[in-house]
Amino acid sequence: MTNDQIEKFVNPAYLGQKPVQIIFKTRPSIKGMFIEMNDYAELKSKNLWRIVSESKIGQYKDSGDNSLARIFNGTEITRLTDS
Repeated sequence: MTNDQIEKFVNPAYLGQKPVQIIFKTRPSIKGMFIEMNDYAELKSKNLWRIVSESKIGQYKDSGDNSLARIFNGTEITRLTDS
């Protein structure tokens, strides 16, 4: 997917709010939450996205620890769905 397609789906309802189902081309799908940090615009321009996996969302919301997120390449994402 392009960065515009991903951003259109994620903003504003899902960014840092609730998880989505993320389907990839070459890896198993995950449920995760897109998050925004101070490098969000730079990463978005490169079609890279910070995502906290569903198993770590509670811990992320409690602590705000950004190291719980992983960066994924948007070109590997084939579809996003409401979870």
